[in-house]
Amino acid sequence: MCQQEVFRLCNMEAQPGQKVSGYLELENGKFRLPAAILHGKTPGKTVLITAGVHAGEYVGIQSAIELAQKLKIEKVVGTVIIIKVVNRPAFERRNGSMGLSDEKNLNRVFPGNPKGTEMEQLAWAISQNLHTIADYYIDLHSGDDYEQLTPYVYYAGKAAEEVVAVSRQMAEQVDVPYMVKSNVASGGAYNYAASQGVPGILIERGGMGGWTMEEVRSTRRDVRNILCYLGVYSGQKDNRTYYPLDVEDVRYQDASHTGCWYPFKNAGDMIRKDEVLGEVRDYEGEVIEISRAEFDGVILYQTGTLQVLEDGPMIAYGRIVKKYDDRKERIVNYWSKRSDSFLEQRKDELHSPIAKRWLGEINRRIPSGERLKILDVGCGTGFFSILLAKQGHEVIGIDLTPDMIEKAQKLAEEENTSCRFFVMDAENLKYADETFDVIVSRNLTWTLPDVKQAYKEWIRVLKKDGILLNFDADYGAEDCSDTSHLPQNHAHYMLGNEMMRECEEMKRQLPISSFIRPAWDLDALGHMGIEELSIDLGISKKVYMEKDEFYNPTPMFAICAHKG
Repeated sequence: MCQQEVFRLCNMEAQPGQKVSGYLELENGKFRLPAAILHGKTPGKTVLITAGVHAGEYVGIQSAIELAQKLKIEKVVGTVIIIKVVNRPAFERRNGSMGLSDEKNLNRVFPGNPKGTEMEQLAWAISQNLHTIADYYIDLHSGDDYEQLTPYVYYAGKAAEEVVAVSRQMAEQVDVPYMVKSNVASGGAYNYAASQGVPGILIERGGMGGWTMEEVRSTRRDVRNILCYLGVYSGQKDNRTYYPLDVEDVRYQDASHTGCWYPFKNAGDMIRKDEVLGEVRDYEGEVIEISRAEFDGVILYQTGTLQVLEDGPMIAYGRIVKKYDDRKERIVNYWSKRSDSFLEQRKDELHSPIAKRWLGEINRRIPSGERLKILDVGCGTGFFSILLAKQGHEVIGIDLTPDMIEKAQKLAEEENTSCRFFVMDAENLKYADETFDVIVSRNLTWTLPDVKQAYKEWIRVLKKDGILLNFDADYGAEDCSDTSHLPQNHAHYMLGNEMMRECEEMKRQLPISSFIRPAWDLDALGHMGIEELSIDLGISKKVYMEKDEFYNPTPMFAICAHKG
């Protein structure tokens, strides 16, 4: 393996495997910025992280301070440069986000001017000394002292196609509900860097001149996930709650008059076209300006103080674009690769003692003596479908993975059963309301991007007095790449380390992995109007009695929901 060389940046120097902190001197010491350099032992890419471009946005600054302390040098591959406060003079004088001497917004003047004002010279120094050595750029912000905002991320959109693509991929790692494509190439620090070939993003979290430990932890976690994704930091990405939706066509509404601002909405609220978002009034309470939504969308940020200034920010919102969720494509690709082994496992399982045990657990929860119409959601290669069809029920199995459906049909033919199978999304069922007597699912909900939507759909297609049976486990709390506790003949050993790592990576892209289950499921179903719920936390002990190739080491739960 190649050895890193010594890393030198202006007055700072780091040996391979060394973390150094101090003041980075730019322009012969005119600007002294608190900084840290983490120079790994192994050669790799260089990531620039900055905070305090706006000196009054404290979540980013504290996040950068803690990142410099908490990132482990032994896990760094390549180099990470952290500038804790870019506009240090304004920060130390509590001057908000403008330049101390020129009152200019640093994030509007890049690439700057070496002979310009204070902020123009600082922008020039950053663009010449830092942007030029970076392979990737992460800029940390929050709402200013007058801004309320919902967490979101910008990514560079005015650059070469490959730079935009990587910037977007970086943004997708951030645990926020929305991401916005920027369409400017200069002015902003990360925008200009992208125009020069450096993929970049800007994270927004927090506001109103404050910060909380949770906001800082979330931003730190975002940065770490990005570094892991880029291969600059060794480790697994953390679980996340959101998979950011695209927001386009952003409207930045400025006030036409100085006055008192009365917002009718909150940051993060959904809005409708022509809806009144707020008013500007004079000191007599007379309305002098009305803010209306030009289209349906979401509020990204708004002024949170009583006053607004003429030509100053009032509110910003954008249109949510629901693009194809590529997590489902990755899920399908993963399970397609596992479909062959799944067929063999389920074929053997159908003729094992486990099949009888599973059938017993289902039968004691559904009506007896009736021919029921049953939907097996996430049927895989058809294990439950075939078991229930052999009992005389009318069974339909659905799965998002075509290879699974193909093999389920093959197995059903071999077992001489008449169940039907279709490729279908568990979150968007193609059935009319109140179609099925029973819905059954095993080890599916942990793989879904939107489990609430799936539950809503399942309840919708259930008949009145119908039964929903979900057998699953809190797999998000487990590391599925660790097979040390499994018996030597277990099926997971056939998958190989690469497949297990892929499963773990996929799992960490799903919000359900960050919830405590089945408590989350019970709460979600309760809010959907299900009043009769039962839970069995001992299902594994009753089904997996032997540590054989079918053994599941993660304790499963059974949720039985009755639709009233």
